[in-house]
Amino acid sequence: MDDAKRQWLARTTEAALQPELPICDPHHHLWDHPTDRYLLDELRADTGAGHNVVSTVFLECGSAYREDGPEELRPVGETAFVAALAEESARTPGAEIKGIASFADLSLGEAVRPVLEAHVEAGRGRFRGIRHATAHDPSPDIRVSHTHPRPGLMREATFQRGVAELGRLDLTFDAWLYHPQLPELVDLARACPDVRIVLDHLGGPLGIGPYRGRRDEVLVDWRRDLAAVAACPNVVLKVGGIGMPIYGLPWHKGERPPSSEELAAAWGDDIRWAIEQFGPSRCMFESNFPVDRQGGSYVVLWNAFKRIAAGSSPSEQADLFHDTAVRAYRLA
Repeated sequence: MDDAKRQWLARTTEAALQPELPICDPHHHLWDHPTDRYLLDELRADTGAGHNVVSTVFLECGSAYREDGPEELRPVGETAFVAALAEESARTPGAEIKGIASFADLSLGEAVRPVLEAHVEAGRGRFRGIRHATAHDPSPDIRVSHTHPRPGLMREATFQRGVAELGRLDLTFDAWLYHPQLPELVDLARACPDVRIVLDHLGGPLGIGPYRGRRDEVLVDWRRDLAAVAACPNVVLKVGGIGMPIYGLPWHKGERPPSSEELAAAWGDDIRWAIEQFGPSRCMFESNFPVDRQGGSYVVLWNAFKRIAAGSSPSEQADLFHDTAVRAYRLA
């Protein structure tokens, strides 16, 4: 993180609310890019900044792929890379990286099985599933996922057979998509009822490109289709991603980051609605760091979630902040 970004984040600081509440952060990345480093030290600086983050789950981001060997096995390098950091996290004070979700090309169908088995071996007991991002929109103004998915991929029979292999190994499928694709996820969930599916980032309600300035209309469509996803009992929802500029709220352009009150005001009604559809036992708050750092600091983000969930019972808060993630990713 460069100095300008660090100074910008420092313009809005807050003490952690409910600092004793246990949190499992089920969605963060780790990378070492030429212009941005986010490894164990940076993760620990965030998770140790005031909230009681006791465990985390790493989500794939293309780090440390193998540089040779069969193409389909190269992502196993990411699992090995994170497993080593996870073991280090277990030896030192602070949140432990207890789960790993990496990438495998599920469009291989049944042939993905050896790749999954290689991930399991490389994960040293921490590998929990696959994210094969399918986010795609026809607009050239909207970035296609780093996996370069084809339109309609989740409805392809071969892809569905690949997802089904996850269920046979008791692994999860993390879905990252844009809100117009939610009906495709419904079809996938129905085709693979034995697979635990985790829908990332509230189902991707876009606010850029052709969706810019149409937030009310987008959220109407998003609510309709997310309710259909919620009717699939094998899907759980990650509640987060609200710092990303693609959702149409330009926090990153402000003179200072938003406060937790501002984040909660912008997202509270829709997040509470989403939680009502799935129920707290099928919802988990997530940081999506360092991506969501575009919308504010780690402490402020979790404060916003705590404000949004303030009316929930203690058992519901336990689910939202910790227990659902532990169940979904089998972290106990």
